[in-house]
Amino acid sequence: MADVKGGARIGGRLTVQGWFYLVLALMVLLVLIGTAVGAGLLRQTSEVSDDLLHRLQPAQAEALRLQDAQVNQETGIRGYAIAADRDFLTPYTQGEQDESRSAARLRAMLAHRPDLLADLQSVEQAAAAWRRDYAEPLEASVTPGRPKTLDRQNADRGKAAFDQLRAKWARQNSDLAQAIHHGQTRLAHERALRNSALAAMVAVFLLTGIALAVLIRLMVARPLEALRSASRRVAGGDFSHVITAGGPADLTAVGTDVEDMRRRIVAELDASRDQQEILTRQAADLDAQAVELRRSNAELEQFAYVASHDLQEPLRKVASFCQLLEKRYGDTLDERGRQYVDFAVDGAKRMQVLISDLLTFSRVGRLNDERAPVGLGEALDKALTNLTVAAEESGARIDRPEQLPEVTGDPTLLAMLWQNLLGNALKFRHPDRAPHVTVACGPDPDVPGGLLLSVTDNGIGIPAEFADKVFVIFQRLHSRDTYGGTGIGLALCKKIVEHHGGRIWIDAAHDSGTRVCFTLPPAGTVTPDAAGAPTEETALT
Repeated sequence: MADVKGGARIGGRLTVQGWFYLVLALMVLLVLIGTAVGAGLLRQTSEVSDDLLHRLQPAQAEALRLQDAQVNQETGIRGYAIAADRDFLTPYTQGEQDESRSAARLRAMLAHRPDLLADLQSVEQAAAAWRRDYAEPLEASVTPGRPKTLDRQNADRGKAAFDQLRAKWARQNSDLAQAIHHGQTRLAHERALRNSALAAMVAVFLLTGIALAVLIRLMVARPLEALRSASRRVAGGDFSHVITAGGPADLTAVGTDVEDMRRRIVAELDASRDQQEILTRQAADLDAQAVELRRSNAELEQFAYVASHDLQEPLRKVASFCQLLEKRYGDTLDERGRQYVDFAVDGAKRMQVLISDLLTFSRVGRLNDERAPVGLGEALDKALTNLTVAAEESGARIDRPEQLPEVTGDPTLLAMLWQNLLGNALKFRHPDRAPHVTVACGPDPDVPGGLLLSVTDNGIGIPAEFADKVFVIFQRLHSRDTYGGTGIGLALCKKIVEHHGGRIWIDAAHDSGTRVCFTLPPAGTVTPDAAGAPTEETALT
């Protein structure tokens, strides 16, 4: 168990690349060891083979040539002793030379074999003793041209000496044959050992390859398959399945990262589900609010009907009866009484105007909301037609573009927008100069394809601190005695512009009068209000 845990710890410290490097290093180490062992065995086999083929067997042949040279010496000296002819000494002298050369070659071949060198030295000593004790005295005793009969005793002595040399030959031949046999046996053994070692190395390579494959399977492939299987299980929808990390360090790191990602996905999924539940509840609340809003709008419609009929009718009666009261009893009323009657009539009329304007304001975007391409020039023409009398009485000059583009909107509301803006410009004129109104149109720098329009006058102007207040319903900057009206005109303009998807503001940089700027989307654009969604202002209305 401890070994398994230790192996797991080692596997956890190594990466996949580290495992492959380790396997490669082990394979290289095995190759190097096998190469060294194989080279040693081949070298040893080659040495044994070279010793046998290039030294021992040639030495055996050279020993035979050495022995032949010594036999030639014995034959030559004996023939010379019998014939007393110097020609018979040629084999003797040639044999000495051949013996010397063969002995030198044998000494070189057998330099690594002291035992065989000892046999050579013994043969050389015996040959030298034979020449010294028998051949050379015999040669000296023979007179050339005078053959003589060999002394039997002397011949036996020579034969005995040469037999000793033959005994040395036999010992040398036996030792050489034994050395050759031993070399052949050793060569066969070395070859068998070499073949066995090569077979063992092949088996070791195969077993090592199998062991490394199993090791890679256990330490790399299996953790990788487990990680892939767990990842596929999570990808299949089982987000609660915990991804365990194991194996090499990088696979462990990947598994940890994937597990962290799974946890984040689960957390995000839980948060998304919670958010979905919240959105579901909010949708239900919005549906309930929409129902309440439709009910409130229905009540507003009913209120508008009541205001336009039931409330205005009593006001008309109040005004009518006050006027009848003044007409019938005007002679009996003093100045203060007639003033009170005038106040009542004026209040009733102003109440009628307020109710009418309020109804108009509340109906913007709710009743008769027509959406069609509208030429701004045509809407401006209608507004100017309605303001003809006011423009002529004030002596106003109105400058306008010859051509104005089209937008998508309600023709009635857009004509009402122009009429309110131009009416304010004529109404709030400067007492010392005639009104001069300029209508301008250009591209909206903030919205591609949008329109930026403005109405500029040379009237009394609007202070910068009241630039936002003037768009609030019923907000006035002047008393009713100075300028009439209900204070709903610019609020109505703001509602109409926002209903068409634009915005409206007072240009505070313009100081000689008032410049009202507003934007409208291009033709073909449908705003959220145009789609029928109730706005906050409509709901409040």
